[in-house]
Amino acid sequence: MAERLGEQLLTDVKACLNTTLRRARERRASSECLRRFREVDLNSYYLAEVDVKNHSLADERCREEDCSQHNVTVRRVFAFEKFTKGRRRMHPLRAGFLEMDRPLQGGQTSRRCCSYSTLKSWLPILSWLPKYKVRYLQMDLLAGLTVGLTTVPQALAYAEVAGLPVQYGLYSAFMGGFIYTLLGTSKDVTLGPTAIMSLLCFSVVGGQPQRAVLLSLLCGVIQAAMALLRLGFLLDFISYPVIKGFTCAAAVTIGFGQVKNILGIRDVPHQFFLEVYDTFHKIPEARVGDVVLGLVCLALLITLMFIKSHPGSDHESSVYSQFARKLVWAVATMRNALVVVAATLVAFSWDAFGHHVFTITGHTTQGLPPFSPPPTSDTTSNGTVVSFREIIEDFGGGLAVIPLMGLLESIAIAKAFASQNNYRIDANQELLAIGMTNIMGSFVSAYPITGSFGRTAVNSQTGVCTPAGGIVTSVIVLLSLAFLMPAFYYIPKASLAAVIICAVAPMVDYRVVIKMWKIHRLDLLPFGVTFLLSFWEVQYGIIGGVAVSGALLLYAMARPKMKVSDHGVLVIELSSGLSFPAVEHLSHFIHTRALQTCPPRSVVLDCHHVSIIDFTVTSELTDLLRQFKLRKVKLVFSGLQPAVLKVLLAADLQGFRYTDGVEEALQVESASLLDD
Repeated sequence: MAERLGEQLLTDVKACLNTTLRRARERRASSECLRRFREVDLNSYYLAEVDVKNHSLADERCREEDCSQHNVTVRRVFAFEKFTKGRRRMHPLRAGFLEMDRPLQGGQTSRRCCSYSTLKSWLPILSWLPKYKVRYLQMDLLAGLTVGLTTVPQALAYAEVAGLPVQYGLYSAFMGGFIYTLLGTSKDVTLGPTAIMSLLCFSVVGGQPQRAVLLSLLCGVIQAAMALLRLGFLLDFISYPVIKGFTCAAAVTIGFGQVKNILGIRDVPHQFFLEVYDTFHKIPEARVGDVVLGLVCLALLITLMFIKSHPGSDHESSVYSQFARKLVWAVATMRNALVVVAATLVAFSWDAFGHHVFTITGHTTQGLPPFSPPPTSDTTSNGTVVSFREIIEDFGGGLAVIPLMGLLESIAIAKAFASQNNYRIDANQELLAIGMTNIMGSFVSAYPITGSFGRTAVNSQTGVCTPAGGIVTSVIVLLSLAFLMPAFYYIPKASLAAVIICAVAPMVDYRVVIKMWKIHRLDLLPFGVTFLLSFWEVQYGIIGGVAVSGALLLYAMARPKMKVSDHGVLVIELSSGLSFPAVEHLSHFIHTRALQTCPPRSVVLDCHHVSIIDFTVTSELTDLLRQFKLRKVKLVFSGLQPAVLKVLLAADLQGFRYTDGVEEALQVESASLLDD
């Protein structure tokens, strides 16, 4: 009776859909009608038990009504073999829909690709530029100027971290403002050289400018390709403990690497452990002028940082008090530029009187960088030409680490400030913006860049309204390159070292270790591996941390927790999904607890947490069902989700039984025991 009811109802549904399909063709199949068709799961044509609300099977008028009036809901299977016998895998009804839909999809795709909305999704500037207001211009100019005065000294300092001439820091600092204005989705983010990217760049290219520029091009190509192929999900495999372990180790490495410039000592190796040994070994060679100037610069920067973080009370409402607070905030915000300028004036004064007591930056290339393609080969000091392929081999794993870390750092910053300022970003568009910035930057001799947390915070606090503030910052950098490069000759290295140390010091977050210990101690393992390996080679730290966190993730998948309860029949509840790494463990568990006991016991497998299943799992379940049949006991599945049920039915498992819930399964088993 149930089979006849199901067959009759499916016949009615098919007739109804065919009628509606014919009418849709006559109306040239509007997109609204197609949307309604797609709500019916036509791949599930073999499913029977159908729930019909407010509809009579005997009512012939249903064949002429619109399908949306029938409220058909597919629930479970009756007579699967009978209904699917002699049918093709794709139902003719679905094939008809696809055939009808194909020309419409093609037309819609063509129109979508050429539509203004699609163009706005690729060029976000088209979304906010028509709404631009005069007051936005005032705030963007102020924010761009403030960030620009912060960017110039930091760019000079980060070039030192990358082992490159200081002008390369400025070469890397201006392209991001122009490109991100066109492609970026965050009003706050500023792109440019950062401490971490500079350290990674040095670890890969070893301070060779031509290779650093080529690295920027390759990183940009990889990042842009990830954006176009929607591969941003790969960043999700870098866990938070790995990121914190790397940033803490990078901060210690970068900070201690500047101690030699504070002391004024030279010829110190770059490997961290050798650097620590040589720095302490050469302390007697320290230059007094550099030490004094470096310590004074550090003291000034720390004092100004403290003043900015403690602005005082806002109770004073007089004009003078408000002006004083704003002045103090502006001075504290531009502290890097002010300290470097003051140190440069001191060094120039001493040098003018013939006293060379400071280690200064020295010769810098004046003017804007030439716009030319990055070099694809390199020449060593002895005249040997290194081919493009050999350079790629020398880059090694850094060619994967640097693009991923650049994306991760920038997107994390964008998400943080978007949440803080109540707007949303498009992560995939951010990937494209960073990739295109690195590609175009390679044509102006830039090394790889990413978003800067410190400069982004300054940008946000200054009240920037749109990404156009980045254009102002880029113009300031270009003006510095065009007119101020001779003055950079006298910048003391000790002052740049002080700027770097103060920039990376907040990155050392010891509190995160305490939090991980309290919340999930196992996360300390990838954190510790990343932290320790990063002192050897920074890319090894990231790779090692990702490997360890990936192994922990795979272990959790391969060994899911199972809750067992005894109701005369064993009920095994899977606490997580069931994927192919876990199926062998599940099979062994069931054999141990049910099949190898005396007598063997029936099992109800509660699968309401299982959302996906694959071929490996179905193969193992086939063997399990066979083993249960040989021992004359049963394996019943309960709580199967529709997608999982569909796969298991398609696998045509011999002896497969399932119920909606555990209680129903227990009732079925109790009834079968009474029958036996």
